[in-house]
Amino acid sequence: MRFTLIFLFFMYLPGLIFADEWHVDTDAENLVAFTSEVLVLKFTGKTGNIDGFVYWEGEEMFYQNNQMHFEVDLNTLETGIGKRDRDMREVLDTQKWQYATFDGGIKNPVKIDSSLNTYKLTVIGKMFIHGVERDVETPGTVVIANDGKMHVICDFSINLSDFNIKAPSLAAFIKVSDNIRLHLDFYLKKAEE
Repeated sequence: MRFTLIFLFFMYLPGLIFADEWHVDTDAENLVAFTSEVLVLKFTGKTGNIDGFVYWEGEEMFYQNNQMHFEVDLNTLETGIGKRDRDMREVLDTQKWQYATFDGGIKNPVKIDSSLNTYKLTVIGKMFIHGVERDVETPGTVVIANDGKMHVICDFSINLSDFNIKAPSLAAFIKVSDNIRLHLDFYLKKAEE
């Protein structure tokens, strides 16, 4: 029995020693933004209120058993016009579904710049908005800066209708586009041991 416990300890020791976890640096200038269009009018909603983590096992970044979770408080999105913000929260029903979340992992990480530790990768997982969960796959860029922070940049689009969100109308014949572009630009720092 003792031999079995010692064997199991040493078998799992590499996974225990070589794991990394990074958390969103809530003190950094993080940005989550969406852009929507109405005919020739374009508007953007922004927030810095993102939280979450990235985790992986192994010595190499994003190597194995990687996972991530991020969430954005939709009540903190601002477009610059109070009434539009209030209407947007009503359309998103943020009293019922306050957070948009993403749970997933990383595939195909490729280091593209050894001096800056820059990676191109694909993020895959499930996005939850307005009570609906959908599969998402999108490219992203990660830079490990000299100050030890991880800088994440990701751009992709979603359709409101995929999340059972009815695009609002501004007038009888003017409707907000179903397609919304998302831009994420945020920082993580290594979790303290």
